[in-house]
Amino acid sequence: MLGTGLHGLANEIEVSEKIHYKEIPNFPVSTVKGHHGELYFGKLSGKEIMALQGRFHFYEGYGMSQVTFPIRVMKQMGIQLLIVSNASGGVNPEYEVGDIMFINDHINLMPNPLIGPNPEELGTRFTDMSEAYDKRLLTLASRIAAKNNIRYHSGVYAGVTGPTFETPAEYRYIRTLGADAVGMSTVPEVIVARHMGMRCFALSVISDLGVQGKIVEISHEDVIDAASMVEPKMTIIIKELLQGDPG
Repeated sequence: MLGTGLHGLANEIEVSEKIHYKEIPNFPVSTVKGHHGELYFGKLSGKEIMALQGRFHFYEGYGMSQVTFPIRVMKQMGIQLLIVSNASGGVNPEYEVGDIMFINDHINLMPNPLIGPNPEELGTRFTDMSEAYDKRLLTLASRIAAKNNIRYHSGVYAGVTGPTFETPAEYRYIRTLGADAVGMSTVPEVIVARHMGMRCFALSVISDLGVQGKIVEISHEDVIDAASMVEPKMTIIIKELLQGDPG
């Protein structure tokens, strides 16, 4: 899922088919700037992949079942590993704008996407989340980053509804909860992926800082700019991750 910070990865894919979201029955449409709204089929690092260039958010007015519907589709088409990117606000004082954070856990502050009827063919009613993010892939990603001299952190991501950026008090609250970064996506998709037994790897671009003394006015364009600067590094990590993953 090529969220903010990984759109350029689409240029690395050996594309066999490209479909606009508008052409897919029952598929939501991306309404946020920077989310192009195209589905790719092809190969990357020798692996057969589906790539969603643009995601959907709860704040766009979509229900959680719509936000996560593409993940259901991916699983039904045979996808076993979900890779997700996003941009986030860093609340850990050690973080800087432009850093990459590998998500090793999350805090869900959104409505849970599994609320409602639970078709047993999709997954169990009560999904275990003790290892939401695949530990083997986290270890491999750390080695890849170190080998390529890419600055990175491993940390906890707090998922909120948005669309407002956080107030200083909210940043302090989120840090107190135990998060290292905060954003408006990713958590619903990962919950649904784990519900269906998919392995997950996710990474964030730190696009702004929610740290006392470093909080400044932020816009969506600033987030896109920060993510674009880091995109080549994230592309290296994802390509080498797929090469080294035994599946």
